[in-house]
Amino acid sequence: MALLVSNPRVSLSPLLAQNENPRLRVSVNINGASSVNTKNTIVSCYNDEGKQFTQNALEKLEPLWDDGYGTQTMKDYTKMAMDLSDLTRNDGGPPRWFCPIACGMPLKDSPVLMYLPGLEGTGTGLVVHEKALGKIFHVQCLHIPSHDRTPIEGLIEIVEKAMKIEQDLSPNKPIYLLGESFGGTLALAVASRNPKTDLILILANTATAYERSSLHPLVGFMKTLPVEHYGSFPYLTSFLLGDFIKMAMVNTGGPHHLPSLGQMVSNLREDIPLLSAMTTIIPRDTLDWRIKLLESAAGYANSRLHTVTAEVLILASGKDNLLPSKNEAQRLSRLLQRCNVRVFEENGHTILMENGVSVLSAIRATQMYRHSSKFDIFKDFLPPSMTEFKSFPMEAWWYRLYMGAAMFSTMEDGKIVRGLGGIPNEGPILIVGNHMLGGFDCFSVVLEFLREKKIMIHGLAHPRIFQYDEEKEYYMIAYADYVKNLGAIPVSARNFYKLMARNSYTLLYPGGARESLHRKGESGKLFWPEKQEFVRMAVKFGATIVPFGVVGEDDMSELLIDYNEMKKIPFLNNLVNEFNQGKSNLREELGGEIAKQPLHFPIFLPKLPGRLYAMFGKPIRTKGKENMLDDKDYIRELYLQIRRDVEKNIAYLLKKRKNDPYRSVVQRFLWMQMNNGDLDRVPSFDP
Repeated sequence: MALLVSNPRVSLSPLLAQNENPRLRVSVNINGASSVNTKNTIVSCYNDEGKQFTQNALEKLEPLWDDGYGTQTMKDYTKMAMDLSDLTRNDGGPPRWFCPIACGMPLKDSPVLMYLPGLEGTGTGLVVHEKALGKIFHVQCLHIPSHDRTPIEGLIEIVEKAMKIEQDLSPNKPIYLLGESFGGTLALAVASRNPKTDLILILANTATAYERSSLHPLVGFMKTLPVEHYGSFPYLTSFLLGDFIKMAMVNTGGPHHLPSLGQMVSNLREDIPLLSAMTTIIPRDTLDWRIKLLESAAGYANSRLHTVTAEVLILASGKDNLLPSKNEAQRLSRLLQRCNVRVFEENGHTILMENGVSVLSAIRATQMYRHSSKFDIFKDFLPPSMTEFKSFPMEAWWYRLYMGAAMFSTMEDGKIVRGLGGIPNEGPILIVGNHMLGGFDCFSVVLEFLREKKIMIHGLAHPRIFQYDEEKEYYMIAYADYVKNLGAIPVSARNFYKLMARNSYTLLYPGGARESLHRKGESGKLFWPEKQEFVRMAVKFGATIVPFGVVGEDDMSELLIDYNEMKKIPFLNNLVNEFNQGKSNLREELGGEIAKQPLHFPIFLPKLPGRLYAMFGKPIRTKGKENMLDDKDYIRELYLQIRRDVEKNIAYLLKKRKNDPYRSVVQRFLWMQMNNGDLDRVPSFDP
């Protein structure tokens, strides 16, 4: 599909160098709006499907894989953009495709992602996300030479022809179009003309709201600015373009990492002078042309929104001074048939260049990454990268200090040790335990397995988390995103079966919502069903069962109003009924207490926190017991043993925590201050 292109007369940066690193892949559309001048250009064929390029590709990503976030920043963007501009300076077109070196080799069977740039047109705007997206996509970026004057219809045709090639190569895979600003309008225009193509659009601050943007006064100001002063134009309008402080924070450790003041000032000092390069990248006459191009593209896309059938994910900034991106995202979500919106309240227009935004995380959270026509929650799951792991609020130092999670496990010989040393290293593993109020304990458990053992646990979660209505239940978006990105799977017999069959580590709370949303005086009480189906499933696959107990709820909060009391208060009762209206009760047929699980939000009072403790009991191995699957006595006794072990673990922790000198958050904070903030080694009781 693509062509390898290099020009020996142009001095390229290491990011684009050919001789040192033959990875600049430029796919040239021969049938573009203008001819291709290949004089002084070395051209050779490249085939994405060739065995020579795929035989060494990985089949899957390991938990906490390196996504390269922060290793490339605005400086790299400027260097790459300048190099590409130099390469095509004497070239009137047509636009062409390339793959940045940093993208590397994607996983086997990866779909293609085509990046459609904003008005600057270089195609290098993915620089912050190249390494991450390059792991899971065949990335192709559209480059529009500065002197190219292809109209919107021509650009649409160029994208469509590239899509046609991809469809012929991989007819069963979706095609991703990631459009930024102007590129978002182009993506929508393409989608409107191809309703039968399996497209997934990712729109970053799309410019469909051009008529309501700040570009109109900007155009007027540019026209009155003398030609000799055009060099000052990027500086005079920089407050509209993006948040330079957010850009300076990109290479400081992760999307949500706060840098030191000195580091940020140093980055700003290096980044701001780079604005002068914009007048070279996009000369004045080119900017004038592209604003007209944007106007026609916005009109084209807006007039055809009703024909767009593609899945759409909109990334919108809350502080976009150039476009009304947040309001536009809400408008588009009402007009488009299948649309997800994620708003980044603190970011500016150049959202893909700024800290606090991960395109990869947004794609994962909305479950829009897939290899075929339908999303498969198992085959299409991507484990969190190291950057994502560090950016989870539950991994933030203040949350970890607040929870103070101390975990213990039991070795095969019965010895209790601090940490997860007693957890077997080979699956399938079924981890079974009790829920604390609200189920917030599961975050600490899943993150500890990632931190200590780099093992991804798939928690079986209530399906409501995956089926909420974004308009009515917007407050669930952030919570649901974190749960899904941490590997949660909707609880069902079918999904449980698949997890066991895949030798997964599975986290199961038999008490479900009833236990998580327990009433006053029920902390630590188990609400398990009488049926032993989860035990039968574990035995069927010879899984190792690890019973565990958690305590600490009473040290962190006091339940003020529970479900029983809510039913007696008309206002709260109406809220609960409205929240559950039209929603089925998963365990209604079981009867008894386990069936009383209407979803609600208990009202509780936070306390000066104590500590969360988790105790993992001695592993119970069922391998070789598959022939006992129909032995009702064996299954029942195994079920009772697991329950007894969970209750024993809870009792053990309630007794032993009295001897923990660091049970109080105050004591943990003081210890942290004296030990360089090392939260992984805060002592606890002696097991």
